[in-house]
Amino acid sequence: MSLKRKIALTISIAFSLLFGMVMAVIYLSFNDFRRDEFKERFRQRLEFTTHFISKSKDFEEEAPIFFNENSDNILLNEKILIFNEQKELIYSTIKDRNVTWDSAMLKELDKKKIIYTEKTVPEIYAALRNINGENYYILTSAFDTNGKSKLGFLKYLLIAAYAMSTLLIGFFSYYFVEKFLRPLEDLNKEISEVTAHKLTTQIPVQESNDEVNVLAKSFNTMIVRLNDVFQSQKDFTASASHEIRTPITRMAFQLENLIKFEEHSPKTLSSLQQIQRDVYQLSDLTNSLLLLTKFDKENIQSIYEDVRIDEVIFEAFEAVEKSYPELKLDFLITEETFENAFLTISGIQSLLVIVFINLFKNAAVYSDDTEVKVLITETNNNLSVDVISHGATISEEEQTKLFEAFTRGNNAQNIAGSGLGLRIVKRILEYHDAEIIYSSPAEYMNKFTLIFKKYFI
Repeated sequence: MSLKRKIALTISIAFSLLFGMVMAVIYLSFNDFRRDEFKERFRQRLEFTTHFISKSKDFEEEAPIFFNENSDNILLNEKILIFNEQKELIYSTIKDRNVTWDSAMLKELDKKKIIYTEKTVPEIYAALRNINGENYYILTSAFDTNGKSKLGFLKYLLIAAYAMSTLLIGFFSYYFVEKFLRPLEDLNKEISEVTAHKLTTQIPVQESNDEVNVLAKSFNTMIVRLNDVFQSQKDFTASASHEIRTPITRMAFQLENLIKFEEHSPKTLSSLQQIQRDVYQLSDLTNSLLLLTKFDKENIQSIYEDVRIDEVIFEAFEAVEKSYPELKLDFLITEETFENAFLTISGIQSLLVIVFINLFKNAAVYSDDTEVKVLITETNNNLSVDVISHGATISEEEQTKLFEAFTRGNNAQNIAGSGLGLRIVKRILEYHDAEIIYSSPAEYMNKFTLIFKKYFI
């Protein structure tokens, strides 16, 4: 999930929870108000009844007429029960059925004097009143239909408002967060376009002093410093490699001429040949260092071309065969390769030749039978090349560092080398969006699998 979505979601959840709490407070407050209002109407009704009893000369006779005349003030479905001091029912507004009541409530009135409960249906308001020296138990019950209806309407209104507000908050949160983070996205886009060959590119900076512009200014300062360091390193590597190659080439040429003289003793000839091998190794090391700093993905993909992998393999083997004439090549296209295979990939042939030269050199140096087997498999999606040789294998611990610069395994301790060959191989394959995998499928068997992706336009 992107940062702006996380921020928008967090804001939406926070505001939704806050709004939900406000809605709940409104609902509960209105319910308390409804209850208090209905309770007050109950109390007024009870006081009205108490006043009537205190003024009435013949309560039982006057009661029906009195409640009839004041029916406008009666609560919805109001029921009134009046008991004397002996808790005997002396009046009831219920005429069409047997009257029942809760005796426990009458006893409870002796202690509490007033009881109100909204948990029952209908709600009940009861009170103990002393009128003209006598105790009367007055029980009133009624439905607060009007209040409950308003409360129900308010509930659905709040739910609808909550749902609508949640959607609006989510929409506006995402809109404003996207608007506020747009400068950061533009900065990210500018930064992503900066490469090793575009370190001079400066990120546009606005006149405002907000955090994004401060970050852009700091990044531009860092880019300038990195460019100075990178350019110095690149210039030094290129100059040093170029300057070193010239005397090395002269030394190699002079050694070749010197070795051709026949009057050398066997010991002298052996020393000269060893020096010649060291010079060649130094030349390879210099070329490897120069090659590592020469290319990157951005500046070589523009010169890609269609390359036949079999031609690359034969060209590389021909170059290695000059130095290792005893090395043999067993070339095979596997049965898994489909019939219309072209054995073609997109890349730079000269660099791919270097890949196989390094792999074949390793096979020549570390192989016990001086033979390298190459198996090609092409499918609809990939083209893979297996380079197999027999010899001492690499331990699992060493395999993790196999493609790092200047790394050499235990099987190469007594063999001359720079430790850059496989690093160069991996770097070139990365330029071609390919990968290399080392495995040892059997004892004394080394297998390098190169996998090239096929792209369809």
